[in-house]
Amino acid sequence: MDHTRSAFWDDLAENLNDPEFLRAYIVESMQIQTVDRLVNELDAARAAAGMTKADVARAILANDAAIRRLFTQAGGNHTVGTMSAVAAVFGLRLTFEPLPEAERAHITEPLLTGIADDPHALAEHLAEMRQSGRKVPASV
Repeated sequence: MDHTRSAFWDDLAENLNDPEFLRAYIVESMQIQTVDRLVNELDAARAAAGMTKADVARAILANDAAIRRLFTQAGGNHTVGTMSAVAAVFGLRLTFEPLPEAERAHITEPLLTGIADDPHALAEHLAEMRQSGRKVPASV
């Protein structure tokens, strides 16, 4: 992805020079990517198990609508508790994993220092990371 040529990406890179904006943008990007990844993996496990969303809701004694929202609402504010319960239905648990060393330079260091060595590269990395977690939700 080459985002460095448009006014939007130039403006974003400029905004990333503000430590408060930089930290908020990184945190939001990480939240989006993480939630999307978790929901996608849970939905894949649900499909592999041949279960409907209603089946999952019944298994964890949850409201059908809440489970439908979990699997269909892009960018929803899903709780770790709900995702943990759904994961348990499929014999899974949520875990932490270290960021790859290269990604730490884009994520951890700017969060700690409030400074991005290359704001254009950071903007591009975060855009790619956010898009990598996106997928069209299953309809079942």
